[in-house]
Formats: sequence, structure tokens, C-alpha cells
Amino acid sequence: MTTKTLPRFELESAPRPTASVIMLHGLGASGHDFASLVPELDLHGCQDIRFVFPHAPKMAVSINAGYVMPAWYDIRDEDLTSGHDAAGIQNSELAIAALIRNEMDRGIASENIVLAGFSQGAAMALHTGLRLASPLAGIVALSGYLPLAERLPLERNHANASTPIFMAHGLQDTVVIPERGETSRDALQSLGYTVEWKAYATEHNVIPEEVDDLAKFLQRVLPASR
Repeated sequence: MTTKTLPRFELESAPRPTASVIMLHGLGASGHDFASLVPELDLHGCQDIRFVFPHAPKMAVSINAGYVMPAWYDIRDEDLTSGHDAAGIQNSELAIAALIRNEMDRGIASENIVLAGFSQGAAMALHTGLRLASPLAGIVALSGYLPLAERLPLERNHANASTPIFMAHGLQDTVVIPERGETSRDALQSLGYTVEWKAYATEHNVIPEEVDDLAKFLQRVLPASR
């Protein structure tokens, strides 16, 4: 029996998937935002994959004048370096971990699950994946950053100490400036994590070159032979 989890929708690359990719959307968006990404991915050589697109709960967001919108946590400062909503981040961490457990309950080994996200969703993918007690196939952070970075050395779980991490960022991003992504990359590498970093001549979005690099990452971490 599956666990009750966040509302979501799913796409499958084949009828009986043996792997899952959980994709977390950005602030103010919904799970539907990245549905069009799936047919653009070259999944040749990958296991059959279930793509899971959860919808974040709605809450008031401080930097948007308290407007209520889908969000994984509140954002209080535009620089994203202070005033982190630790309680909100931790609540979403629990909800995302429940999604992962749900996939495991459905017969997908944790080693065949990739936790991915864009922007605020990328922040949650890094935060949750590195604290998870079950080993993942990979973690993907597109146009994101590592929140509560100062806590990671004490809170990280050894289960994902060697999990491959793919980070990508637009060099003209004015929403999550490149420095935030670069600082997060450096912090992760200093703790011994393996980070593949890609930078593109674009803004706060995903471009075809990035999709191609993401597909290559999925081919490596979710090979059909596993």
C-alpha cells in the first residue's frame, strides 16, 4: 500500500519502470511546469523511468509582499544568504522524503531514484538528498543553491556521501545569481562531494544544451544494465 504524499502527477518512459526521477518545481510554479522536459530528454541506455512531479503547498512568501503561492519554504531575503526559513525547509524535507519512501514502497530501489529540482526546488533537492538515510542514484540542482549550508556538516547522512551531484546554472541569472550556485558547489566539494558543474549563457531558465547534459547525467546514474 502506498503512503499518502504530496499531490503530484507522473509520466513514465515505459509501462513497468525500475527507476524514478522526482522533479521539484520552483517558487510560484507547479509540478506541471517541467512535464515538457521529459520528451526532450534522450533516455537511450537508461532504465525505464517514472517521472514524479509533486506540487508544493501554498504559503505566504515574504519577498513577494506576502502573496500566497506554491512554495517549498518562505524566502525573506533576496540575496538568499540569510534569514532562511529553517522550519519551512525542514517541513518540505519531510514531505519530499515521504515521496522517496513512496517510490520505494512501489518497488523502486533508492539507488535507482534521482532527486532533482529547479531554483527553490533545486535547493530542496540538495538539502533533502544529502540528509537522506537511503542512498540515491543522483541529485540534480538546476539554477539553485544550498540552503542552511552551515548545518550540513553536522546533519548530512553518510548514505549519500558519494552520490553524484549535477549542478547547472545560467551565467546571466538575476534570480539566483551565479555566485550563489558557485558558492554552494564549492561548499559541497569542500565536504568531499562529487559535483558536476555546468554553466550556460542564459538566464533563470533551462536551455536545450542543459537538457542534453542532464540526459547524459541520467544515462550515467540510471543505466539500463543496473
